[in-house]
Amino acid sequence: MRDNVLSLRPLIVATGLVLAALTAPAHAFSDDEARRAILDLRQQVQQQNEQSQRAKLQLADQIQALQQEVAQLRDQLELVSRQQPSAKPGGTAGSANPPGASAGDPQEQAAYDGAIDLFRKGQYKDAAESLAAFTALYPASQLAPSAQFYLGSSRYALKDFKGAIDQLNAMVQKSPDNARAPDALLVIAGSQIELNNRAGAKTTLQRIVRDYPTTPAAGTAKSRLQLLQ
Repeated sequence: MRDNVLSLRPLIVATGLVLAALTAPAHAFSDDEARRAILDLRQQVQQQNEQSQRAKLQLADQIQALQQEVAQLRDQLELVSRQQPSAKPGGTAGSANPPGASAGDPQEQAAYDGAIDLFRKGQYKDAAESLAAFTALYPASQLAPSAQFYLGSSRYALKDFKGAIDQLNAMVQKSPDNARAPDALLVIAGSQIELNNRAGAKTTLQRIVRDYPTTPAAGTAKSRLQLLQ
């Protein structure tokens, strides 16, 4: 029996060697596939990181461009809202009164002029209070639309953008033919941009171009629309 076992030992060893030889290539193939998969995964992760970085840079550029647009529009609107020289009697070209409008009551005129003077001095909080008081006391005044315009502009300067929009919308709705109506819409558009309502700002600017095409505000609106594309 022992002799039989001994005689079979070379066969057993040879069989083991054959099995090892047969299984070795299979293990080597699996390892190669795993290496390739790891390399592919690494490459995919690298590509995703690069795409993510590019997207972040593009977003940063877009945010910077929007901030520049808002700053330019803010400067433009503040200039428009403050372009009024000192008051002159009779509602002449340099008057604080809108063209063709004046108060028959000296007390009414004094209240208006005092509020406008506060606005010119940059005292927007006091100006807003005085103008609100004026519109409440003299709602039927010929100076009321202009007072409403400066009230809305004061609220814009105070960064009360929703209040500015409400006030100026009411002014335009009540007095769409007033000389200050297109400027009021311009301030509304600026307030909408400050509130990140770009769609609303575009609509307002397009309204200026459509309804008041021959006014200086229309030219400003066209340039602002190009920035908002």
